[in-house]
Amino acid sequence: MQRMIMTVDDSTSMRQMVKATLVSAGYGVVEAADGQEALDYARENPVDLVIADVNMPRMDGITLVRELRTLSGYRLTPLLLLTTESSQDKKFEGKRAGATGWIVKPFNPNQLLATLDRLLSAA
Repeated sequence: MQRMIMTVDDSTSMRQMVKATLVSAGYGVVEAADGQEALDYARENPVDLVIADVNMPRMDGITLVRELRTLSGYRLTPLLLLTTESSQDKKFEGKRAGATGWIVKPFNPNQLLATLDRLLSAA
C-alpha cells in the first residue's frame, strides 16, 4: 500500500520540489499551503508522515506539530520540520512541540528520502 505524505509550506515552489522528490520514490502526496489548512485536512484524513515548514501564515509549523499531537491518529505519526531556521532554540521548540526531526533547507533529496524510509520503517 502506498504511503501518504503531507507536505506543508506556503511556498508553492518548495511544495513542488518536495512533491517531485516524494512521488519519484513512490509516495503519495497531499499538499497544504499553511498549518491551518494542514490541520483541517488531518482532522478528517490520516497520513503516514507530515513534512512542514516552520514560518507560514495563519499557523506556523511548530504550532501545527503541537496541534497534530493532540489528535489521537497523529500521536505517533512522524512529523518533520523542513525549514531555513537552524537555531538551536527553534529546534528545541520544535522538539518540545513533538517534532520527530528537523531538516534545514535547501534539502538534499536523497537525505530526505533516507530519513523518510528510516522513520516509516520504524512506524
